[in-house]
Amino acid sequence: MLVRDYDDKILFDLMQEKNLLRQYDYLLNCIDIGLTHGPNSFDKYFLWSLNHIAVANISQFGGRFRSEPIYVGNHVPPHYKDVPDLVDHCISFIHENWYILTPTLLAAYGLWRLNWIHPFVEGNGRTARAVCYYLLCARGGALLGGNKIVPERIRENRKPYVAALKAADAAWNAGHYDLSDMEAFLAKLVVEQARNENGN
Repeated sequence: MLVRDYDDKILFDLMQEKNLLRQYDYLLNCIDIGLTHGPNSFDKYFLWSLNHIAVANISQFGGRFRSEPIYVGNHVPPHYKDVPDLVDHCISFIHENWYILTPTLLAAYGLWRLNWIHPFVEGNGRTARAVCYYLLCARGGALLGGNKIVPERIRENRKPYVAALKAADAAWNAGHYDLSDMEAFLAKLVVEQARNENGN
């Protein structure tokens, strides 16, 4: 059962919005688990589930790593045969640095790296933003307060988000990690979300 954008844009958009709501409900459950069990709760099954929910009824390949090339603007993601190994490395990095990196830096890594790998055919951004929020909360030790959450704020303010992704890509292409732009961007959104909770 599939709804396509060019067949019925209104229904397609409705499915996307409902999927985001379902994904957030699932994400809340996972955050509860992550707050109790720490880094070991973060695995590829979590990623598959987030993606499957994000693209239900709008993509036939939800919850499965891509098995074909994909192109994203000027970014050419890695070959699809490398995706499983790259995702394993990403997960290992998060596990190994859980207690070393700050919540915003760990979230910045997850957000950038999943966008860079682009492991799925559809819904990579939605999945990466959900992972980012999971890491902010689970690593930070609490569910963040506020009505408008960080992933929504990213969707509404894409220009600095894309610029931070490009800056991290450029650093990676030069042979090192530099997630300072992404971390600063996320830290600003976390503060804005907290202010929203307090009515400011």
